Amino acid sequence: MRSLTYLDLSAASFGGLIPPQLGNLSNLNYLSLGNDYYSLLYGTQLYVENLSWISHLSSLVSLNMNWVDLHKEVHWLESMSMLSYLSILQLDFCELDNMISPSLGYVNFTSLTILSLRGNHFNHKIPDWLFNNLSNSLLQLDLSANSLKGHIPNSILEFRYLNTLDLSINQLIGQIPECLGQLKRLELLSLGYNSFDGSIPSSLGNLSSLWSLSLLNNRLNGTLPSGLWLLSNLEVLLVGNNSLVGIVSEAYLKKLSKLKSLDMSSTSLIFKVKSNWVPPFQLEFLEMSSCQMGPNFPAWLQTQTSLWYLYISKSGIVDIAPKWFWKWASHIDLLVIDLSENQISGNLSGVLLNSVYIDLSSNCFMDIGLVNCIFGELYYCLTYWQSLSHLNLGNNNLSGKIPDSWGSLFELEALHLNNNNFYGVIPPSLRNCTSLGLLDLSGNRFSGNIPSWTGEMTTLMVLSLRSNRLIGNIPPKICELSSLIVLDFAYNSLSGIIPTCLNNFSSMATIGTKNDHFSVFEYHSAPMNDDQENLMLVIKGKEWEYKSILKLVRTIDLSSNGLWGSIPTQISNLSGLQSLNLSFNHLTGSIPDKTGNMESLESLDLSRNHLSGEIPQSMSNLTFLNHLDLSYNNFSGKIPSSTQLQSFDEVSYIGNAQLCGAPLKKICPEDEESPHTHAIEESKEGQEIPWFYIGMGVGFIVGFWGVCGALIFKKAWRYAYFQFVSDVNDWMYVVIAIRWNWLHNNLREMRKIREEKHSNDEASNSA
Repeated sequence: MRSLTYLDLSAASFGGLIPPQLGNLSNLNYLSLGNDYYSLLYGTQLYVENLSWISHLSSLVSLNMNWVDLHKEVHWLESMSMLSYLSILQLDFCELDNMISPSLGYVNFTSLTILSLRGNHFNHKIPDWLFNNLSNSLLQLDLSANSLKGHIPNSILEFRYLNTLDLSINQLIGQIPECLGQLKRLELLSLGYNSFDGSIPSSLGNLSSLWSLSLLNNRLNGTLPSGLWLLSNLEVLLVGNNSLVGIVSEAYLKKLSKLKSLDMSSTSLIFKVKSNWVPPFQLEFLEMSSCQMGPNFPAWLQTQTSLWYLYISKSGIVDIAPKWFWKWASHIDLLVIDLSENQISGNLSGVLLNSVYIDLSSNCFMDIGLVNCIFGELYYCLTYWQSLSHLNLGNNNLSGKIPDSWGSLFELEALHLNNNNFYGVIPPSLRNCTSLGLLDLSGNRFSGNIPSWTGEMTTLMVLSLRSNRLIGNIPPKICELSSLIVLDFAYNSLSGIIPTCLNNFSSMATIGTKNDHFSVFEYHSAPMNDDQENLMLVIKGKEWEYKSILKLVRTIDLSSNGLWGSIPTQISNLSGLQSLNLSFNHLTGSIPDKTGNMESLESLDLSRNHLSGEIPQSMSNLTFLNHLDLSYNNFSGKIPSSTQLQSFDEVSYIGNAQLCGAPLKKICPEDEESPHTHAIEESKEGQEIPWFYIGMGVGFIVGFWGVCGALIFKKAWRYAYFQFVSDVNDWMYVVIAIRWNWLHNNLREMRKIREEKHSNDEASNSA
């Protein structure tokens, strides 16, 4: 084995300590021990205690230790710098936290061509040693996702042979240096997700070899430099999420014939082209959300036959979706379609798509014939839709019943049909959508009972049936949804009791629960997009849109129904629940005594019921509570004293005639003070005063005779005491005499100086 020159153990899912005996393979030229993210998920990660053995591999040319835990090795830089022939060094996601070594004055990386340190925790400025001895060899530098701070130094110009520079996902500030335009060999420049400000340097237009430019998510302003439109090799142009302005017309784009990815989202740019424009490029990725493209529907899209990602939400389109669009979208591999939050209208009848993610919400579409499989072509229709995982048709004018054929969408993970005019019962065919994690049917006209088979959809995490016409009881089978984090049945006509098994919602019963189904909220077909599933929820009396933090929400809303009976005590076991709304029902009984165990509770609304009894003392433990409404019930007794419960306004308790105590103005009987009470207290006080003086006198006598008695009866103590007093007297006499003499002499000197000054003044005046 000592003659071995090539060793590749990457992605082999090995774990544990890397044996230092590898240092005995002194002839190795290539060593790859790198793992990947998926190995980490399964708990198999390699680590090292120290890297001193690596210095024995003096012939090493290429080293890959990606995803190996190196955080215990603080001298990794010293160890690596001893490999004088090293050309490729890859230490991505290695938990490194320092790239600056004060003990190392010189880093011997003169042969290094590729340096990748992505995904560590350096948290300091870009170190100077990078520019000292790498300038003649380095071709690729990746320092992305490292929390690097400060500016890009002008010494970056030393890398005159650099073709790849990735500094994205850091905390770099200031302006992008003009000198970057002098790195003529640069092919990839990624500076996205930092805090760069100012304008985009015009010198970037000199990078004629550039094929990828990413400036996403910064604070850049101004217009796009005209030189960018001359970069004929450009394939990727990502400038979204900046404060850029100006008009982008077809004249600017005519030389970008190789362009494949374009992102101008969340800017003030106006994409203005003629209706008959034919682009010179074939896009694969188009992200133009919150960028003005309208008001006309972009006709040039029909020329793009390679597009797999189309995201043009909030782009100002006010138009009818042309028929060619649906035909075009069904004949290409368009995985993601998002036309949401425009004013696009049209008939969806007969539309067949093979996309994985579709969002047509907040538009003006009228017909749900979209997947109704008209003309009886059931099999053909489902063939095109079985890969669909996310469908959002919310906030439109769609009507009718949900087609039974939707039950064959086996890959469906999220379905939004909220705020339309659907009616009828919830079709039992949906129980076949066994991957469904989010179901939002709120704001429609669904009737009938809540189907008990919903309890069989074990992957369901969000179930919103709010604002419909549902009747009957809440089925106990619903308690089998252990992964549920949002349950919203508000504003229906439900009756019966609240199921006592709600404590089976294990995702709500534990604080900080991790759930394997959280991937439902992410669009895996959109790796370059930050958007996630969204949901409108009424919490704390207001309607909020939850998006990126939806997976952190834990809420139950059964308000505005006809539920009766008592609040089940088992609900107190939901210690992770953040919001509970049972208002506007016919609930009776008292608040469960252990309500204080719901320590994550931020909002509690029990108003407009027939609840009675005292407010439990345990509610004073709800330290996170910032919204409380117990109004219009029959509560009685004193409001428990706590910082939290007294911080709410009086309206939180209004309508409970027998309730008293702060913050209400009504004083509780036990807190009222009568004249008889005052007389008793004054009588007690009068009895206590003589004993106070008696005690003080006895104390004085004991203290006085304790000291003086000892001096009278102990001769030696008496002599010692008076000798001490005499010594103190002599010491004070000497100190006072010395101080007085010093003060007297100073006064005499000052008098003499003043007299001399006075005589001098008189002499000068007479002269």
